[in-house]
Amino acid sequence: MASAQDTLLVQKGTYKEFEILVDKPLVIKGVDYPVVDGEKKGEIFRITSDNVTLDGLFIINVGVSYTKDNAAIRVVQSKNFLLQHLVLEELFFGIYLEKSSHGKVYHNRIIGEAVDEYNSGNGIQLWYSTDVEVLKNHVQGTRDGIYLEFSDHITITNNVSMDNLRYGLHFMFSDNDIYANNTFENNGAGVAVMFSKFITMRNNTFRKNWGTAAYGMLLKEINDAEISGNTFEENTIGINIEGSNRIDYTNNDFIGNGWAIRVIGACYTNSFKSNNFLYNSFDISYNSKLNDNVFEGNFWSGYTGYDLDKDGIGDVPYRPVKLFSYVVNRTPETIVLLRSLFMDIIDFSERVSPVFTPDNLKDPQPLMHKRP
Repeated sequence: MASAQDTLLVQKGTYKEFEILVDKPLVIKGVDYPVVDGEKKGEIFRITSDNVTLDGLFIINVGVSYTKDNAAIRVVQSKNFLLQHLVLEELFFGIYLEKSSHGKVYHNRIIGEAVDEYNSGNGIQLWYSTDVEVLKNHVQGTRDGIYLEFSDHITITNNVSMDNLRYGLHFMFSDNDIYANNTFENNGAGVAVMFSKFITMRNNTFRKNWGTAAYGMLLKEINDAEISGNTFEENTIGINIEGSNRIDYTNNDFIGNGWAIRVIGACYTNSFKSNNFLYNSFDISYNSKLNDNVFEGNFWSGYTGYDLDKDGIGDVPYRPVKLFSYVVNRTPETIVLLRSLFMDIIDFSERVSPVFTPDNLKDPQPLMHKRP
């Protein structure tokens, strides 16, 4: 019954509805968070028009399907949408943006109960979408908290993504995106950036992503990116890097991780400057004797050199790669010897006379004091 450009006020109550089609420009606004209950029958909202706003609804019970990606809200080929102040629970997929652009996903709470990957969906998914802002959302208990595929010029800021089965944030084939000031905590892994370029990753926190295959951040086939001002704290691996080139790592804090940075495979022309490496079991793990990456002006808590001229820079270069990290890469069970005197001796001998580690993999200007 509504006309284009109308505002619908949905009064407090429970509405058992699913497959609600919004095919004209509307503002649909809840009063005191009315419940829209899909009764597990299928998708709940499908938006196919430009200029649609959903605001202040409590949406529950999306139908789980093994053939369709049912979502609480699906936006299809639409522009200028606004999804805000929504609470989504008992979901399969939460918010699914499909070939849509110039919209905003703002201040929503998306809570799943994912147990297995095969029968759970993602909290916020963008597929072939551009110029979208995703900000101040809380996503928890889904497969991937936020997932981008073939989606460019996306800005993801001030979100909390935690307790998700697989990744807090996952990029695939997506370029020129920014994510900043987000928290990724206790996920299967924090963030995976794969087959993408020109990604800016700034001022995020990656915390307590623990497990046998857990990373704060996983980079695979990434080029021309910036990683700055981030905190990686208590992850199994802070950053796992494979086939990624021309990336600037600056002003990051790596605190109490198993591996701060683990480099696997071909990674060239990367720069690591002005980072703090604090009390990690391994600061840098390398599996190659070749290195053309630059390590300069970082603070290393394991550095034991001196500073005779008192300029704040160590007079002796620091070699961050321990021989023991090579041993653990080849034979993971040897990790039980991590704190042994024997390992201290072989690491010391490798630092004095490098045989297995790249001769030029060193920080010639290690800082004597932690960067603020």
